[in-house]
Amino acid sequence: MVHARAALSVFLVVCFGGFAFGQEAPTGSPVQPNEKEQKALDALKGTVKGQIVWSTSRSNSKHDLWIMNADGTDPKQLTKGDEVDWFSRFSPDGSKVLFTRSKGGWVAENDAEYPEKWDIWVINTDGTGDKKVADNGCWGVWQPDGKSILFARRAQVFIKNLETGEEKMIVDGEAILKKGVVVQQPSLSPDGKYLAATLRGSMRETGILSIDKKEWTKTGGGCQIQWFPSGSEIYWMNPTGNGGTAAPSEVLAMPIKDGKPTENIGNIKKFHLMDLPGRRSHEYFPKFDQNGEYMVWGATDKGHDHDIYDYEIFIWKRQQPIESAVRITFHTGNDRWPDIFVKK
Repeated sequence: MVHARAALSVFLVVCFGGFAFGQEAPTGSPVQPNEKEQKALDALKGTVKGQIVWSTSRSNSKHDLWIMNADGTDPKQLTKGDEVDWFSRFSPDGSKVLFTRSKGGWVAENDAEYPEKWDIWVINTDGTGDKKVADNGCWGVWQPDGKSILFARRAQVFIKNLETGEEKMIVDGEAILKKGVVVQQPSLSPDGKYLAATLRGSMRETGILSIDKKEWTKTGGGCQIQWFPSGSEIYWMNPTGNGGTAAPSEVLAMPIKDGKPTENIGNIKKFHLMDLPGRRSHEYFPKFDQNGEYMVWGATDKGHDHDIYDYEIFIWKRQQPIESAVRITFHTGNDRWPDIFVKK
């Protein structure tokens, strides 16, 4: 029995990079920016007004939410507890944060497909007023009215009115697509007619669903697909591009009209949006602000698991050179799923 356990431990270390299966994330420690990074931070300071919220293991191996100024200054803890808090999203007016919370203790992000392990909560950006707003759900995002939210329960997608408590299912993925399908990170177009989503389970792709016609249009592979605020484009993570010492990844963007791509989707290079140079180029969690001007995301130079590896948060202004992206977190704990709200 001892030899069997030892063999299992070796297997876990080799296959999971030193993390035992189900182990919580490392709390890590602060690191200092190098001279080039510090110069970029100094140049960024005060140039963008607003806030960034993200999930981090730096103060809790299960993950809390932290919040900071959009230029990376004044980081502080927003939530605290023994649950996993992640996938935080600012309300349309920037005063509140919607997030997913485990029902108790450590739950890995890979278990996002099991809604019974999660609830959706809201908290004010000053850390007050936290309350549960939806049971057994994940991937919650605000709707434009600021009074309702969109979220997923495995294959089903719901809209919930936070004032009345009414829930309405708008998509049943198994009925429309395929039995065993899992809908992740659903994102409604601004006009409410089309749902962009990442599919897992029995289907592994990204695409757009016409809600009225119940017609699915595949846009490619990858994950984390969502709409630009304008509703005329989508963006998502694709397993191409640079990747440091991890698998390659980059952010693509594609024009959309009436729920379908306006160009041939076969030429991936045509839709390139952002891919960091250098080793730390395994990008994930891209999110634009409410105006579609600034993007934040996480990137690591090794590993892949979203909730245990050393992802760092970056910010970049669209239409600027990729080299102008600025790293704004410096900590060996896990940082993931940032969102940004920009004040005008």
